[in-house]
Amino acid sequence: MGPSFLPRLVNSPFDDPALFVPFRYQNRAMLFDLGDIASLSSRDILKITHIFITHTHMDHFVGFDRLLRIFLGRDKDLFLWGPQGFLANLEGKLAGYCWNLVEKYQNRFILQAIELHPNRAIVKSYPCHNGFTANASIREIPFDGTVLGEPGLTVSAVHLDHGIPVLGFALHERFHINIMKGQLESLELKPGPWLNRFKAMLYSGADPQTPVEIPSPDHPGSELRFPLVELQSAIARITPGQSLAYVADAAGTGENLKKIRDLSADVDHLFIEAAFSHADRDIAERKRHLTARQAGEIARSCRVRQYHLFHHSPRYADCPEMLEAEAEKAFKGHTTPTDEN
Repeated sequence: MGPSFLPRLVNSPFDDPALFVPFRYQNRAMLFDLGDIASLSSRDILKITHIFITHTHMDHFVGFDRLLRIFLGRDKDLFLWGPQGFLANLEGKLAGYCWNLVEKYQNRFILQAIELHPNRAIVKSYPCHNGFTANASIREIPFDGTVLGEPGLTVSAVHLDHGIPVLGFALHERFHINIMKGQLESLELKPGPWLNRFKAMLYSGADPQTPVEIPSPDHPGSELRFPLVELQSAIARITPGQSLAYVADAAGTGENLKKIRDLSADVDHLFIEAAFSHADRDIAERKRHLTARQAGEIARSCRVRQYHLFHHSPRYADCPEMLEAEAEKAFKGHTTPTDEN
């Protein structure tokens, strides 16, 4: 079996930021940033369960309306995270519409929104049936850098400076469970939902002798049972998990660069903005963005397996290859590190 998730940038490097991360063999996806998502199908959007927003500049949040429109009338809890001020901006979006008919909807749709501060998180729920008015129960919980913790994966965040607080994110799979198709066939077992239950048991550290129930291929309605440890040995191969980091709109300051390096260390795939050429670093400094050279240096120092640049300034629309070449030269170590490093 291949990788667990298949990240892809939704738009071109000159268009709005959004990273779509669908999970293979699951009806599930995550989204990092929420710029224009018109190119995503409704089917893909409906897979989204968690959204991680760096900040609410228009090009990072304009896709919220399309997403909300598609989710209306669905049974869904949709989780969103953003930095300081995120809840007020989300409420402003929701207040822009009349919701006098939603109490008649038969489905249960709730926005679960979390605003991240350096040491705490504010959690609010916005039920559709209440016209997206926040529930009275507002929770405040500690924030230690972990945004989402599940048995199989974690998402972490770090605060960066862009003139306003913004977030950088990293997604780490604990380990990857490869199901060996040939072994399944030799045991005459058919793939099905039981495989997800089997993986969940491995991720949660279940007792090795816990029985795994599998539908019998020969006797419909009956089940086969294998001890977890026996089934793991027979059909699964454990390998290191996937990881990615996502960084958009961050000033190239020493403090930011250190935080980005710590966040992105040894990830498989780094998605990083490269708004300007290093020849225009004075503009990058004024606008608090990274240069392509800085992006390449970060990728090199973090020992990433691959990286993708995005969020280019329109001034390079006729020469995007210049930014790619600049980053690649830095990634290969053919430049002197910048003073900020």
